[in-house]
Amino acid sequence: EVRARDFRREARSISGRPEGPYRAVESADALITQDFEGVDTLDKLFVHAVKRFSKAPCLGTREVLSEEEEKQPNGKIFKKLVLGDYSWMTYEEVNQAVESFGSGLAALGQCNTIAIFCETRAEWMITAQACFRRNFPLVTLYATLGEDAVAYGLNQCGATHLITSTELLRTKLKNVLSAVQSGLQHVIYAGSGEVCNADYPQSLDMHSMQEVMELGAKPENLSKEYEKPTASDLAVVMYTSGSTGKPKGVKMQHSNLIAGMAGQCQRIPGLGSQDTYIAYLPLAHVLELTAEISCVSYGCRLGYSSPHTLTDQSSKIKIGAKGDCSVLKPTLIAAVPEIMDRICKNVNGKLREMSVVQRTLFKVGYNYKLQKVSQGADSAVCNMLFFKRVNLLLGGCVRLMLSGGAPLSASTQRFMNVCFCPVAVGYGLTETCGAGTISEFSDYSTGRVGAPLICSEIKLRDWPEGGYTSQDKPHPRGEILIGGPNVAMGYFGSEAEGENDNFWVDEAGQRWFCTGDVGQVHPDGCLQIVDRKKDLVKLQAGEYVSLGKVESALKNSPLIDNICVYASSDQNYLISFVVPNQKQMTELAKKNGIEGEWEELCNHTKMEEEVVKVIKEIAVTSKLERFEVPQKICLSSEAWTPETGLVTDAFKLKRKELKNHYIKDIERLYGAI
Repeated sequence: EVRARDFRREARSISGRPEGPYRAVESADALITQDFEGVDTLDKLFVHAVKRFSKAPCLGTREVLSEEEEKQPNGKIFKKLVLGDYSWMTYEEVNQAVESFGSGLAALGQCNTIAIFCETRAEWMITAQACFRRNFPLVTLYATLGEDAVAYGLNQCGATHLITSTELLRTKLKNVLSAVQSGLQHVIYAGSGEVCNADYPQSLDMHSMQEVMELGAKPENLSKEYEKPTASDLAVVMYTSGSTGKPKGVKMQHSNLIAGMAGQCQRIPGLGSQDTYIAYLPLAHVLELTAEISCVSYGCRLGYSSPHTLTDQSSKIKIGAKGDCSVLKPTLIAAVPEIMDRICKNVNGKLREMSVVQRTLFKVGYNYKLQKVSQGADSAVCNMLFFKRVNLLLGGCVRLMLSGGAPLSASTQRFMNVCFCPVAVGYGLTETCGAGTISEFSDYSTGRVGAPLICSEIKLRDWPEGGYTSQDKPHPRGEILIGGPNVAMGYFGSEAEGENDNFWVDEAGQRWFCTGDVGQVHPDGCLQIVDRKKDLVKLQAGEYVSLGKVESALKNSPLIDNICVYASSDQNYLISFVVPNQKQMTELAKKNGIEGEWEELCNHTKMEEEVVKVIKEIAVTSKLERFEVPQKICLSSEAWTPETGLVTDAFKLKRKELKNHYIKDIERLYGAI
């Protein structure tokens, strides 16, 4: 749903043609390449921040006081953490750690690419800054990638040094390290606990991060000269978790990331040293990496967290104890839609437990503020009376949220705008250093991702098979192409494989990337994503179905936590796999007189039929075509997390893995295929 505000052109087609290219009005004459004059590499960006904010707090970590085991009613054991306060390193202290660690890596013979396979934590950022300073290209691998994908990435990039954590060494890396034949020599780990060298290949030297810093702090190592990077040097090779096939390493130069962040920072009003950012998304994801470096370059505090400890209700927080948001009180949060959906469901669950009077009052307040918000205003009275307690879920101080990584549903965006704070929606890819578009925080329309950033321009390319052209009415539509200095240099190690065909350079020397997403441009120059080429499936009778469009419509049901729609081209109807909301599903089962454990409910054919009925009702209100409505479903008792390998770190569906996982159910729902 799009509700336009007072018309204000944010971007325009510089050719005057409906296909573009479109540029933000501020950069219509030339795209921006850097935020601070002369600061053209990532190491210069950090040094620039250290000079300005040397004594200010920079990176914060919560102390783990103890771990406890909590037995669940179903017999499962959950680990719960008892956490203390945040302890902080100043910008100057981080700078010293970066210098010592970089010097230590050099003393260990580091001169080539360095790989990092580690959870989001302060040591990750220190490692990254040390690599930027010493001109070691940093190869990033998601902490939730499967073992085969990690081994593939390490073998392909040929890193001699790997940075990880004690936790990942004891779990994921145990089997991986023996499968790496790329010349890996040193493994450096962050975190507490002993590491038993005998558990790993004898060819590897194991070091704690502390040992490497101490080695680097020796005067004879610290005093050694080294070459600083230039803007055109390779800074990061970021392996995307990818929703299909093997992971691909995207090659980002210093200049690409500097340009991308210059574009992003321009859209974040008032970014500065009074802000606190909570860092919990995977740092191997471009959204988190650029958000953290951007915050540091403006003097913000960065407090580290994780999805398991984010709020008081998070899975690893002991009942009655405080989650990271409650302690840190962040002012800025970046989130993927999955996290925002979870927050909304959490609040709605609490609302259902209230009395009818309380619920009615909340609804009145919600509708009043929604009306105000859609006019571009706020309501201090409603915030005080109705949303103060809700706000405390995220610490009570959040002023802005940025959503990226996947499409955000209109209902979730509205809910966050009303109950919490303004939400900007961003669109970008690893291949464009996370930069593309970001909506203005004052734009309360839904379904749009904003105008091109001042570092990027956007073109629409006709896709006749999908029925999208620049001549479409009321808005020009087509496949989205992103151009600008933020576009990466291609994929690592695949120069001869034709994988780089989606990258090209135009006659003016500008780099472009072809996204595979389909968009339409509104009269004010803002982009809306309407489809994805890979998500389009043709049914037996010739109808085209956009799987993503159907999924985002059906996810509006409180009964559905996650859904993957599947279509076989030799069939005339859709099926879907559904992760139901446990509370809603249990209530639905009770209503129908069905009892049993959670797994039994999910395997009950009567429950499948009941959920299909709910899906059909939502499909009507969402105005889906008859052939777009799944006719049969399979219920999953387990949530899809990156750890299961069924979704990426940004919680995008991995369709191939989901198909393989549910192959028997596909055969059952379609009859023998």
